[in-house]
Amino acid sequence: MAYDLEEQEQIETLKAFWKSYGNFILTVITVVLLAIAGYRGWGWYQHSQATSASLVYEELKSAVEARDVAKVKQHAGTIFGEYGSTVYGPMAALLAARAYYDAGDLKAAKAPLQWAVDKNSDAAFSTLARIRLAGILLDEKAFDDALQLLPENDAGPFAGEIADRRGDILVAKARTEDARSAYKLALEKLDERSSLRRVVQFKLDALGGGQS
Repeated sequence: MAYDLEEQEQIETLKAFWKSYGNFILTVITVVLLAIAGYRGWGWYQHSQATSASLVYEELKSAVEARDVAKVKQHAGTIFGEYGSTVYGPMAALLAARAYYDAGDLKAAKAPLQWAVDKNSDAAFSTLARIRLAGILLDEKAFDDALQLLPENDAGPFAGEIADRRGDILVAKARTEDARSAYKLALEKLDERSSLRRVVQFKLDALGGGQS
């Protein structure tokens, strides 16, 4: 079927347009397709990493339950080295630190906690790591270093736990008044349902702090 004049003009216009911009359009399409493929590939990679990390984490949990420190170090090292960017990185740090602490190796316990503080982008895990690391430094009588880990006026979800740990450190430094203030702050910040409240109140009463 022959094209009429208008159709011929449209075709010629299209040819001219494609001649001028065809390569650019193809390049844009190629870039978009590559971006989509890359995004899907990245999603697959992340899923694969998380799946592999979860398997190693289960092995880590089993090693912790068995009190096999050698295997704890092995599996934790694998997670830190290969899957540290996944959520299992900080989870492994907290778990491994507890295993080392229970085994009496404070130096080993500090390492994964420091890793979680320095390398982890998740604020919740980082805060928990700081609280637990401060507890170990308290055991080592490194009071000033411990206090530096714990901001005095933290307003985050663990503000109560931070204030409680600061109170413990301040008691150890014989700063009784400051310790009272920290424990009172802990009671203000802790959830009413938190079992830690009774412990904090007991410590406050022992200092003569009375009811909050």
